Amino acid sequence: MKTPESWKSRAIELKNFVNYSKSSIVSKTLVDKKSGTLTLFSFAKGQGLSEHTAPYDAVVQILDGEAELVIAGKPVRARPGEIVIMPANVPHAVRAVKKFKMLLTMIREK
Repeated sequence: MKTPESWKSRAIELKNFVNYSKSSIVSKTLVDKKSGTLTLFSFAKGQGLSEHTAPYDAVVQILDGEAELVIAGKPVRARPGEIVIMPANVPHAVRAVKKFKMLLTMIREK
């Protein structure tokens, strides 16, 4: 997916760049390159991503609300201004304790 030109070379207020949607998860890919991705997400309360693994490290930055991540079976609460680094090849899941927004940064190794 190519990043729209209108998003480049400008300041973006991440918290307001993706909207909440009732009872669902919304995602907006900001950058999608071979070397990695930046994706904004909004989660309605109670929504989440089931346990899965990724072959590379991922960083979750909480922008609004509150999330619980479970990494290798250990729960981690995260709030605005906090990041959680999820290591490669370790099972993890995400759940919205309250509705929340996050920026997911995936860094792929060559």
